[in-house]
Amino acid sequence: MDTPSPSSSSSSSPFDLVSSALGKYIPHGQASAARSAATDGDTARVRVHPGPPAGRQEQILGAVNLDQELRVTRSNLDAPVFAGLEIVPGTPFVDLLPPWDVPTVTRRLRQVLETGEAHVARVQRLRRADGSELVVSMSILSAAAPQEGLTVSLIAMARRLHLYAAETAIGTSLDVGETAQSLAESLLAWGDVAAIDLDFAVWTGEGVTEHGQGRIRLRRAALVPDRVWPEGYVTPGDDLPKEASHLLSRTIRRGDAARAVVIPDRKSVERLLGSAKLMRALVPSDRSAGVACIPLVLDGSPPVVLGVAEVWRRSDRPFNDSELLDLQELVARTSHHVDLARQHQREHTQVLALQRRLLPRTGGDTVETASVYQPATPDSAGVGGDWVNSFPLPDGRTALVVGDVVGHGLGAAATMGQLSMEARALLSAGLAPDEVLEHLDKTVTMLDDAETGLTAGYSALGSTCCIAVYDPVSHRVAFSSAGHLPPILVLPDGRAAPLAVRPHPGLGAEFALREPFGVHTFAAPPGTMLALYTDGLVEDPAVPIDEGIGRLADAVSTVHPWDALEEAARWVVSGLSPPRGRDDVTLLLARMIGYRKGDTATWRLPARDDAATRARTLVSALLREWRVRDDTRDRVLLLVSELVTNAVRFAGGPVTVRLIRAGHGLLCEVGDTGNGRPRLGRGHPLDDGGRGLHVVHRLTARWGVRWTDDGKVVWAEVAR
Repeated sequence: MDTPSPSSSSSSSPFDLVSSALGKYIPHGQASAARSAATDGDTARVRVHPGPPAGRQEQILGAVNLDQELRVTRSNLDAPVFAGLEIVPGTPFVDLLPPWDVPTVTRRLRQVLETGEAHVARVQRLRRADGSELVVSMSILSAAAPQEGLTVSLIAMARRLHLYAAETAIGTSLDVGETAQSLAESLLAWGDVAAIDLDFAVWTGEGVTEHGQGRIRLRRAALVPDRVWPEGYVTPGDDLPKEASHLLSRTIRRGDAARAVVIPDRKSVERLLGSAKLMRALVPSDRSAGVACIPLVLDGSPPVVLGVAEVWRRSDRPFNDSELLDLQELVARTSHHVDLARQHQREHTQVLALQRRLLPRTGGDTVETASVYQPATPDSAGVGGDWVNSFPLPDGRTALVVGDVVGHGLGAAATMGQLSMEARALLSAGLAPDEVLEHLDKTVTMLDDAETGLTAGYSALGSTCCIAVYDPVSHRVAFSSAGHLPPILVLPDGRAAPLAVRPHPGLGAEFALREPFGVHTFAAPPGTMLALYTDGLVEDPAVPIDEGIGRLADAVSTVHPWDALEEAARWVVSGLSPPRGRDDVTLLLARMIGYRKGDTATWRLPARDDAATRARTLVSALLREWRVRDDTRDRVLLLVSELVTNAVRFAGGPVTVRLIRAGHGLLCEVGDTGNGRPRLGRGHPLDDGGRGLHVVHRLTARWGVRWTDDGKVVWAEVAR
């Protein structure tokens, strides 16, 4: 066989090299003869290579080339181990398969044709001419250039080799259903039907403990081959009847040990089950068949039974001791894979529940929001650390937050939850977006410390986050980012483009030159839409990241102002997210509504002694125009008087008074140039002053402070 040049090796994938080697392994000399035999109308079954050459008596590898229509073009099945497998060149490859395997294998063949991704080392049964079957390890690869179509490699499997290959295949997934399916497919080498029934706690990822006699609850997790089963028969996803769970759990337990049990024929099965309903549920056909029940046991003290593997076959082929030992060995070797999948399922469920809890529930009166979170596949080792949140701030503004924590699993979820809640608390306390990111940056650095971190061996350094705060009165947005991808701004006229923001390293990136987090402020008139997202939505290894962001901008630009935002968000994600995503996908769409001009009023007053009187006069006239009740108007006037008096007395500079009529009440804001924090102290009855904030506290539903570039704003809400 020719040795590929270094250049070709470096540019080819391992699967390309294997496919090329197999292509050379299949003799070319017989290809034309085979094709001519097929085109001449000779329908006799032709062995492509009669008579194996000397020195190949131990050969267990065979290869078959298929065209785009999944028809055989060339083959090399000369070894004695493949005796009885007959191929008609030009006929479908699936003629070699048992009928019930045809749909599944056809789907796999077409999937490799369409995606180019190899399907490696699946246990498969092939039909010989005499009706017997051969167990092989089958791999499907794209044919190496210049050939087209597929190359199918077949390895005839001895029992020991089958045990090794089966264990290797079973341990490749962390999904309970896929792990059970792989085990069932491997067990099919010993029988005609294989089923895996798992304890319900294993299926759901709960903790498994030793059950009392007969208390195990079983659910069918896998069943092979893939065929149409009789009505009433238990198929994957169905719970076994209570009586069946009781019988199986009792059958596989004798004393303190769980061991395999063989029921040799139909009469014995009927005698054991004793019910026509149970026969329909558990026996795959009306013909006589025997079954071997092998418990999936998790080693421990005492051992815990995870479920039962059942292998059915015709009663004229009884199980011998050697086969039972092989079955028990395979199940024993792979039981821990089932438990690992159970643990992953539990972790996946916990993380997903936390992630769902962090998703925004509804939009506010001034912003319409919609979010989509699409986790990666279970085989990505758990849900990732993406989070998205939108919530109204106490002062009437709205915060939009999207973050992406490094990694997957509980470590990422714990960090995600802490950062999300910390960001919400700091924003609600009045901190600006850049100040919040500074605190999150310190938190990530602290969590990375080996002694104080949340999870040993996990690092969140380099996590990203972006925060946008929308003011519905001024119709402006303040935006800050820590290493996150730029948001997409869609103007009311439909123009969309990424927001030009200065790049900044991710959170906790101590290796980078530390610079303060910037704040980008921009106008967002009513009808403006903002799209915040994580990289899973736009990243594609085949195209630059800028192109992916451009595709997102094009997609959101087509969202009409009248479109329902929830449907639009799902449509954007379905159109852009990769079909086999390796990362979580998160999208938050926010459509700015704001307050109407008639619902807000702002006055700027000089810091003089008559400022409070002037403010009361202006506010009183507006409240009469709004037809506010007398008792509410009196409380608002007293509130404004106290806040303006404090601003003039302790801050100086011009005083800004803003009144907002919201659906739930009236929001009063008084801004000044001071940077001191108003505090509600414990006043003494004989004190001459200091009662202003106590009055504010008594009159309002809630109040607080936020800082601005010029000073601070004290806000207070009064119920109407």
